[in-house]
Amino acid sequence: LAGAKWEAVINHRFTDALAAGTIDRDVLARYLVQDHRFLDSFVVLLSSMVAAAPSLAARIPGCQFLALITGRENTYFERSFAALGVDDAARESTPDTAPTVAFKALMRDAAKATYSEMLAVLVAAEWSYQSW
Repeated sequence: LAGAKWEAVINHRFTDALAAGTIDRDVLARYLVQDHRFLDSFVVLLSSMVAAAPSLAARIPGCQFLALITGRENTYFERSFAALGVDDAARESTPDTAPTVAFKALMRDAAKATYSEMLAVLVAAEWSYQSW
């Protein structure tokens, strides 16, 4: 069951078009608005994982990733919105989709869980991006 779901995540017409550079600009804009929406929840989860890590050595990779996510990655969204003509008003007036609501809730819930559970959610979330 998990294998089939994983394949659906990484082998989808959206990710295929994204990888091929053939994705429609409007589709990309809608995706980026939703993807950016859960950045705050992701930062809360990653910060919680750093705080719960058992040692400084275990915290350092999370801290480095946190710096990446809140630095260059965030400017990627801002630059992409500008290039796609997505202004603040359009971003603010676009409601969260059901998957975005669920993903944000998952990350917020996981931020209150055990260290192992936090890592499980972080690995699944990031591994999917790495698999595209």
